[in-house]
Amino acid sequence: MDVGHRELSLRRQCELLGLSRASLYYEPVGEGTEDLAIMQKIDAEYTEHPFYGSRRMTAWLWTQGYEVNRKRVRRLMGVMGLEAIYARPRTTVASRGHRKYPYLLRGVSIDRVDQVWSADITYIPMVGGFMYLTATIDWYSRYVVGWRLSNTLDGSFCTEMLDAVLATGKPEVFNTDQGVQFTAEGFTSRLSKAGVSISMDGRGRCLDNVFVERLWRSVKYEDVYLRGYETVPELERGLAAYFRFYNEGRLHQSLEYQTPAEVYHGNGSTNGDKCVVKKPTKVV
Repeated sequence: MDVGHRELSLRRQCELLGLSRASLYYEPVGEGTEDLAIMQKIDAEYTEHPFYGSRRMTAWLWTQGYEVNRKRVRRLMGVMGLEAIYARPRTTVASRGHRKYPYLLRGVSIDRVDQVWSADITYIPMVGGFMYLTATIDWYSRYVVGWRLSNTLDGSFCTEMLDAVLATGKPEVFNTDQGVQFTAEGFTSRLSKAGVSISMDGRGRCLDNVFVERLWRSVKYEDVYLRGYETVPELERGLAAYFRFYNEGRLHQSLEYQTPAEVYHGNGSTNGDKCVVKKPTKVV
């Protein structure tokens, strides 16, 4: 793209190409070539087996020919924002500035759109680097309400996404994990002011947020791993196209082979079927 076009402003060029202006200044985060290869392996294996911690991931990497120690794997998983989902002893103390919110959805019947939205962050591998992706999904319809990319785990891209999705509507409950991006006052205060109840997963239990975890698996296996994106604008265009397909073209078995958009916007019906959140279910 010619960002120096004399007749069109930079903002207008971004609008025409369907890009966010901020993404023009993004560069994917870099690591050494070997570390990037290891991180791509970790990402694919974690997507399949999110209960793998650094110890088991290290052992698995050895079976793949990577003779790495656990300290290195733990560091790379930290960079990627990954942790195992199993419950474990409480070894860390939350910041005093962060209010603790309970998980509100266990045993709750999910039977309507805009009843529950949830958000999460995932690592996106690229050729020569990586980015972070956050998205908000409606639990009942599986509709992706909004998403943003960032080359850092700074919480600003999460609050920007939240502002955008709240401008289109609001849920009764908004569920996240206990990551610092979502426990920050700037994030929770926006939800409180909008009259939205805040729900947070138990620490180390990402499958409390199972629907967005399923979304990440779809995004990676159906788009990211296949495309091998090299630049951030290319990644953003690709994800925009994929999310349009996911919302408007991808038929979901759980929705009786309707699209999320049909159910979310009221053009489809699930015949009154209800989803009761009891325990993590098999990812399909």
